[in-house]
Amino acid sequence: MDTPRTLIRGARLIDGTGAPWFRGDLLVEDGRIAAVGARLDAAGAEVLDAQGRYLAPGFIDAHAHDDLVYLRQPGRPEKVAQGVTTVVVGNCSFGLYPQVPASAPALREHFGNLLGSVREEESFADFAAYRAALDGRGIAINLVSLVGHAALRLAVMGWENRPATDAEREAMAALLADQLRQGAHGLSLGLVYPPSAWADRAELVRLAEVVAEHGALLAAHVRSYEGGLIASVDEFLDLLKAGGPAGLLSHLQAAGRPYWGSLPRAVERLETARGEGVDVSFDMYPYPAGSSTILQLLPPSALAGGIDALLGRMADTDGLAALRLAVEAGEAPGDPGWESKIRLIGWENVRIGGVAREDLRGWEGLSLAEIAEARKAAPFDTLMWLVAADRGRTNVVMFQLSEDDLTVALTHPLHMLGSDGLPRETGKPHPRAFGSFPRYLARAIRGEGGLRLEEAVRHMTAVPAQRFGLGTRGLLRPGMTADLTLFTADVADRATFQDPTQPPHGITDVLVAGAFVLRDAAPTPARPGRTLIRQQPIEA
Repeated sequence: MDTPRTLIRGARLIDGTGAPWFRGDLLVEDGRIAAVGARLDAAGAEVLDAQGRYLAPGFIDAHAHDDLVYLRQPGRPEKVAQGVTTVVVGNCSFGLYPQVPASAPALREHFGNLLGSVREEESFADFAAYRAALDGRGIAINLVSLVGHAALRLAVMGWENRPATDAEREAMAALLADQLRQGAHGLSLGLVYPPSAWADRAELVRLAEVVAEHGALLAAHVRSYEGGLIASVDEFLDLLKAGGPAGLLSHLQAAGRPYWGSLPRAVERLETARGEGVDVSFDMYPYPAGSSTILQLLPPSALAGGIDALLGRMADTDGLAALRLAVEAGEAPGDPGWESKIRLIGWENVRIGGVAREDLRGWEGLSLAEIAEARKAAPFDTLMWLVAADRGRTNVVMFQLSEDDLTVALTHPLHMLGSDGLPRETGKPHPRAFGSFPRYLARAIRGEGGLRLEEAVRHMTAVPAQRFGLGTRGLLRPGMTADLTLFTADVADRATFQDPTQPPHGITDVLVAGAFVLRDAAPTPARPGRTLIRQQPIEA
């Protein structure tokens, strides 16, 4: 790999600590930052005149679902265009490993519910095999991987909606330990997504103990971001206290207008826990809408047995009536604490982002209310038709958040930025996959929420680097890996909900380990990224 000496001259350097920017030069040698200072002498180096642009550590996407698209698009063009140099995958219990032969179809089905169809060769026995597939292709930017809880449950229990036995808990613990020994960075829970949603406290605490034993991280999409938000935050904190790992609460938010304004209480819970010695932080994306699988509109118990079992219930009169009662009236006796998204935000605020079936793509970008009107059918019947036609592989965008709550999250010291993008090769996905990082920068430059630019950069660099143990990344310091992003003062996202795949403006150059993956705002063919391995703890 060609990584020449490069001198970036005359930049406004933002070092990642939150300290004010300063004007200076930065020298890259052998893939690392060799020097930072004023008017560096670097005879023979290639000189890039920054012309007063900002130079920051490469951005770290702390929460993404790029597991599959990395295999298909190893250049990661929409991430490179945003200045991202490292992406964290395996979130919300969704991942492409580990699997045993019997669980492989179920694992591909589970992942496909969120991100479309998965081919047989795109799911893996373990982290080592997934890593080999990625590094064998060559990837433009680095990848950090969490183990998805769903894969553990599917390998041991399949789609069964029940607590694990002692033996099953230990089997999951052993399978998790294998992935962590191979270098995976932690475990992710998805406590609204079956089968992760069906885990009881005993199972979750046992897995948290394994995470702690390996010095890894426990991330969680908690059970509720609606009326049960505070209780769900408390449940996660209880797991961290009982099991002992460091924790990351995924995309902290208050969803649904009745619950707007409750985010400060959730943040206070985290602050109090930290005061008691619990190592916890959170991530969030800078948009008032979320995105998920269409199956999140149904109660978790609907997925017992998998998608075929769900389709069977939908074909049964009593089963369909129970689903209608849950979705339209919010009554789901088998799912205490579950709330209907439709009851909270309405059919008009659920938009189709992407589908798996080619003949359904004409509905992408329309709300369920608009599709129902076009089909001259009731909204619930339209939902059931779409679930059946696409076998649950439809992605939806949900307009459900408050800008005030969003500001609380995005400006808090415990926050780190994650796109939470759901990349598909077609459709009209949530624009966060294409604009999160320039959007966050632009908010800071405009002074929205009182967040300084240097603090915004810290939330995208040093904070996630520390959380994921990426010790040589996240700061502009001599000896650090030369993952770097150069951007202009008028940086801006251009992706919209109507046109979500538009690239941003103002990210001009991106380096990974000293090699340009974006040069003059155009991607290069370089593939200097790698799958990063968690640093193993020192044996006692």
